[in-house]
Amino acid sequence: MTLFLLAFFLIYGGIHVYVFIKAKTAFAFGASVSIYLILFMAVMTVVPVIVRQAERHGFEFAARLVSYAGYAWMGILFLFLSCSIIFDLYRFLTYSGSLIFQRDLSGINLSARTSFFISLLLAIIISFYGYFEARNIVTERIILKTSKISPKPGRLRIVQISDVHIGLIVGEGRLKRIIEQVKAASPDILVSTGDLVDGQINGLAGLAELFKEINPGYGKFAITGNHEFYAGLDQALAFTKKAGFVVLRGEGLTVEGLINIYGIDDPQGKTFGLSKDVSERELLSVIPKEVFTLLLKHRPVVDKDAVGLFDLQLSGHVHKGQIFPFSLITWLYYPVHAGYVRLPGNSSLYVSRGTGTWGPPIRFLSQPEITVIELVYEEAK
Repeated sequence: MTLFLLAFFLIYGGIHVYVFIKAKTAFAFGASVSIYLILFMAVMTVVPVIVRQAERHGFEFAARLVSYAGYAWMGILFLFLSCSIIFDLYRFLTYSGSLIFQRDLSGINLSARTSFFISLLLAIIISFYGYFEARNIVTERIILKTSKISPKPGRLRIVQISDVHIGLIVGEGRLKRIIEQVKAASPDILVSTGDLVDGQINGLAGLAELFKEINPGYGKFAITGNHEFYAGLDQALAFTKKAGFVVLRGEGLTVEGLINIYGIDDPQGKTFGLSKDVSERELLSVIPKEVFTLLLKHRPVVDKDAVGLFDLQLSGHVHKGQIFPFSLITWLYYPVHAGYVRLPGNSSLYVSRGTGTWGPPIRFLSQPEITVIELVYEEAK
């Protein structure tokens, strides 16, 4: 956790330094403006700590206000960085062209001030759009035909939510919309693939009870994500269980002979000493093979030794980057960062884009989702 925070603040602080230099170059302001801007950026850099401490000491309204302001700033800053880097690359190309062709190409460059304003305007417009995209949750549907479910009733509907991040930003209003959408899908089974709660969890009284409006015929199941450990595992598990979920931590069960559901802890638990290594191969080797096996795993990483021992792995975690072009980075780290893919051995993987938001209350080209997986009986060929 310490290394994560150190890396986060170094990267986030570095982005602030970059933007400060861009602003200084564009406007050539004096020492007094520089000091005020540096102080503002220093505060914005440590907003996550301020928010956590404010909530911990009972200042929930202040924590929520600072959270919205600080994380909205984070989103705008990242988008500004992305746009500004494009101008930097363009400037580099024209400079390289000048050297190669021995011609002065500076005339086709924009001034530092103009490129700053264009980057800022684009960042604000995309952030405004992204705020509404984050609230527009869509229902994704996939149909899997299998001989591993009973021909009676012949169909089993699993609804997946993931990365809801209930906390200061994703609160009661958003949660009610999520629950209404889940109810409309009429699940036989509801699963949560981690990060149901966020790092700030103190003020969630009454929200767990909202999940009691959802009563699937074969139950609700959940696993831990990394944020359950950031929030404090005991209170995160208490919230999840109060919401009616059975939490699977390196274990599973066969539900009324219809489906095997197994889940494992997020690896973050090991860094806190709160979970242990579980061999997926050993875990899945002892279960009934003739029954459809669902594996819940927060991060979209497939254990090659377990491929063929499960039929479908459901994951989340990545949010498909949440804000483009960050999705390009998550794609490099997680080659399957959204959607459905077939694996060897008749296994498959589905990665949710997530149902809520982490950090900035915006999404761009990564619409939030709930996922409906229809298992339909098909006679083996």
